[in-house]
Amino acid sequence: MSQANHILAATDLSAPARHAVERAALICKETTASLDLLHVANLAPLERLRQLMGASPAGLEERVLHAARQKLDELAAALQQRFGVVAGTHVRLGSMLTELAMRADEVKPDLLVCGAKGESVVRHFTLGTTASRLLSTTTRPVLVVKQPPHEPYQRLLVPVDFSPSSLRAIRQARSIAPRADIVLLHAFDVPFAAHLRYASVEDELINHYRIIAKREATQKIVALRDEAGLRADQCSLVVVHGDPTLRIIEQEQEWDCDLIVMGKHGADFLEEMLIGSFTKYVLAESQGDVLVSV
Repeated sequence: MSQANHILAATDLSAPARHAVERAALICKETTASLDLLHVANLAPLERLRQLMGASPAGLEERVLHAARQKLDELAAALQQRFGVVAGTHVRLGSMLTELAMRADEVKPDLLVCGAKGESVVRHFTLGTTASRLLSTTTRPVLVVKQPPHEPYQRLLVPVDFSPSSLRAIRQARSIAPRADIVLLHAFDVPFAAHLRYASVEDELINHYRIIAKREATQKIVALRDEAGLRADQCSLVVVHGDPTLRIIEQEQEWDCDLIVMGKHGADFLEEMLIGSFTKYVLAESQGDVLVSV
């Protein structure tokens, strides 16, 4: 199965962002992918300071860039010492999301990595629309790192709906964690169950339909596992009844997963998946990292 070849990690040089670049380096160590680090310095908050100091814009800009380059180089050196990974470093001025998108267009990475806190994609994603547009239009998966990395990913939770995106999500999961165990999760419901109850259909009959729905879903998830080329000893199959968002968090904890891989659920679901409450809920409530697959 193909592995990631090039990873681009964005950092604001904060502690949470350091966790993200360390995870990126750990993935590179496991997959032999190359790594680029990007820091975007934004001078807007320093405008008042510039006025107080009386420094020229060019002089202040050069100081900020010099300090950023020095810190980023130190971070790259620490990654090389700890993981044996040589990272390229890039410092730019401007909007983090804009510059990240531009850099991604230039180097075409297989994976974008960011932290869940600080000047990250998720912060902008939560507070504004810029990241929503980026995530809605990107053709590259985005890994959101929430935990400090101590080891390669051990167990991945991949919710599936049997659309073509489910197979892509599995393959992207394997591309960054080739030796991890995988838990395939499908949450199902009985079609029109609420309408059936409203029509006074007996619970026994509704339960019968539920059994049939679970049997069909189980057959589909087995076929998906086989199509993805996963062995039975490296993949667990979970078919449960209920709301997908609640079941994802429940099963993450039940199986002690350290990464959730969220694939888009078809074209009509893309906008809700990337900029709606579904992804926000998982990002907010999950304990481990989240990979948004595309």
